[in-house]
Parts: sequence; C-alpha cells; structure tokens
Amino acid sequence: MRSATDTHSGERLESWDPEDQSTWDSRLAWRTLWITTFCLTLAFVAWFLPSAIIPKLNALGYSFTTTELYWMAAMPGLSAGLFRLVWMTLPPTLGTRKLVSLTTLLLIASTLGWGVRVQSPTAPYWELMVLAFLAGIGGGAFSGFMPSTSYFFPRAKQGTALGIQAGLGNFGVSLVQLLTPYLIAVSFFAFLGDSQQLAVPGKPSKEVWYQNAAFVWIPLMVIGAALAWALLKSVPVKANIKQQFDIFNNSDTWWMTLLYIMTFGTFSGLAAQFGLLMSNLYGSGNGDIVSGTGATATVLIQGYSVPDPVEFVFLGPLIGAGARVVFAPLTDRMGGAIWTLVSGLGLIVSIAWTIPALTPDVSSAAALESDFHQFLWGMLAIFLFSGIGNASTFKQMPMIFERRQAGGVIGWTAAIAAFGPFFFGAGITTIGATAFYAVGIAWAVMCVAITWIRYARKGAPRPS
Repeated sequence: MRSATDTHSGERLESWDPEDQSTWDSRLAWRTLWITTFCLTLAFVAWFLPSAIIPKLNALGYSFTTTELYWMAAMPGLSAGLFRLVWMTLPPTLGTRKLVSLTTLLLIASTLGWGVRVQSPTAPYWELMVLAFLAGIGGGAFSGFMPSTSYFFPRAKQGTALGIQAGLGNFGVSLVQLLTPYLIAVSFFAFLGDSQQLAVPGKPSKEVWYQNAAFVWIPLMVIGAALAWALLKSVPVKANIKQQFDIFNNSDTWWMTLLYIMTFGTFSGLAAQFGLLMSNLYGSGNGDIVSGTGATATVLIQGYSVPDPVEFVFLGPLIGAGARVVFAPLTDRMGGAIWTLVSGLGLIVSIAWTIPALTPDVSSAAALESDFHQFLWGMLAIFLFSGIGNASTFKQMPMIFERRQAGGVIGWTAAIAAFGPFFFGAGITTIGATAFYAVGIAWAVMCVAITWIRYARKGAPRPS
C-alpha cells in the first residue's frame, strides 16, 4: 500500500484523503497530532502565564489597583481573540509545518519579557499590558493548530483527535498555574537573575525566583519549534482569504459560534480570572483579612482560614481540560449535539449554584467557610461542564461543514470564544460578579434552545 507521503518528499503533500482508508497515512496523522499538541500546550502556557504572575505582582513590590490587575489579567484574552482572527486564515496559506514551528518560536517573546520584568518592580503599567497583549499569541495559536490538525483525520476520528489535542493543550493552563509556586521556590535558574522578596501581609517575607516561572518554558518552546520544522508536513488544502470567508454565508457558523462562546468562552474566562476572583471574595492567604463585599471592603474574621488561590486555581482548568479529553471519544460514539445539550444544562445549574457564594456571608467564620466551599465546588462544576461542551462542539463542526469550511469554522469560533478572559474581566469589573454570572445563565439557556432545535432533537435540520 502506498501512503500519501510517498507522493511528495517535500513539505507539502501532493494528495491527501483521510476518508480513504487504503491510502490514509495514520502514522503521519498521529505524529502531527502529538507534535502539534506539545506545541499547543506550550502556547497555552504562554497565554496563561500572566494569570499565574499578575495576582502576586503587588507582593513583589508593584502597587497596582484591583481594577488595574483585572484589566491586565483580561488583556491576554482580548489579544488572543484578535490573534485568532489572523491565525484562522493561516492553515491553508502557510501549511502545518511553517504554522506550528514559527508560532511556537513567537511564544518566546512574551515569556521572556515576563521573566525579566518580575525581577524588579520598576516596569510601567503600559509595558506589562504590552507583555499581557503579546501573551495572547499563545491563545491565537489554537485557531491555527486545531483546523490544521483536523485536515489529517477522517471525520469518524476527528472528535477523538481534536479532543485529545485541545484537551491536552488546555492542560497548559493548569500546568503553568500548578508549577509556578514550586518553580519560584528554587534557585535553580538563579544565574538568569537575582531573587526577589515576596512580601505578603501577615506573613514573613520569603525569597523567591519568579523568573523561573517563565524561563523554564523557553527551552521547551525551542525544542517544539525544531520538532515541528523537522517532522511535520502540510496537506494540499489551499484557499485564499477571500475564499475562506464563505463560511459566513452559512447560518450554522453563527449558531456554533454562540455555542462555543458558552463552552470555551466560559473555560478561558474563568481560568484567567479564577485566582483574582477568589482572592477578592475570600482573601488570599494573607492572614485573617477578608474582602467580604468585594474589593472595596475588608472584614476581620477571627478563626477563618483564608484560602491561598495558588492552591486551587489549577484545579478548574485541570478538570475542564480533562473533561475535554475524556468525553471526546464519547462524542465520536454518540454524536456531539447530545453532549452540548448536557453541557448547557449543567452550566445553568452550576452557575446558579455558585451565584449566592459571590456575596460571602461575613457574619461568622463558619458561614464564610461554608460559602467558600460552595464557591469552590460551583466553580469546579462550571469548569467540568464547559470542558464537556468544548469536546462536543468540536465534534459537531466537522460533521456540519465540509473539510475546508470545518477548519475555518473551528478557527473562527475559537477566535471569538478566546475573548472570554477579556469579557470576564470587563464584566466583573463593570457590572459585578453576580450580575455577570446571571448573564451567563441567560446565555446558556439560549444555547440549550439552539442545540435542541437545530442539532439534537429528532428530525433536527443538522443532526450532529
């Protein structure tokens, strides 16, 4: 049997049809998946590195307001959405090899910048905002990598393949948030800069090396780019930008955009703001000082054990990413629409459960502790159901659209949903957490109706 790679020894394959099992090169497809997934994980690390650093900037000597920190944490979401609008057009033009390798090299810019600027609290606010903006390149990569990988797999396997890639890529969020507290505690990279003093009110200052949280990823980014350049191929799927815009003539492009905002918009938004929201509502491990009614008021509750966000923030992205991987094969077996329906209903219930805990009861330590547990479990449930929906929507799109259009729609919907961190930061800052979560319930109700009418019910126009 002659494989597709036999038809071209260079970068771009001359022919490629994953639906023809007699010629489909599964080894090339899976190799592409694993290399691109490794690079996508690093992209998410670069994208969410600011979320692991920003909550501690003031403890490192900066003096930003709560609002400034919210906007800084929101900036990578804004830029990622903008970058995804560009990256979604690149798979048919650049091809997989150039796209993955060059994008992975670009991740180094913001990662290196954060590693330098945490070492001394002298950077102006605008400069850190620029670094936060550049971190969005990591988010932008998703809209190029995912459509590109979808070209390599038959429709029957795309739910599993894209679920693995997106799920493991999403693990980059948890990875950077989980490892940062450990990386900053060791002097292994001391030769790349001096240590800093982390001054937390109510606790003794401690020596840290916050640059480690950034510098440790740079060699892996170089390795990922080299692997992509050496081992990846590009499939013969070509279209100019004007041709790619034909997806906007299809109403399902817009319906699926709304659904993916519900799922990935929620996941990315919560992942970026989880730590700051927890800190502002329930304290930040700084002793018994707790912000009981938001960032403007503080209450001293004796006997209340203040949670440290670094011990919890990685759990949400971990659960969401894990759900995307675990439920992806189920979407291949059962279809995506039914699981999108489950995702929407689960989000309605879990958001409603969480809303009361957004206004903590500061009358006693026991009441505050109870509210914190409700907040934590509610947030983790939101992550779970958003992860399920992330898997199911990416199964639906290749079933609804032809191959090139499916890649374009995946890129477009991912671009719009990547604004999640920006909208969460802006929403919580302007209308408050409770009102913003109520909007989330209304959005999920709308998406459940769309899914049922258009995709999930018996006799639906586009069963998927």
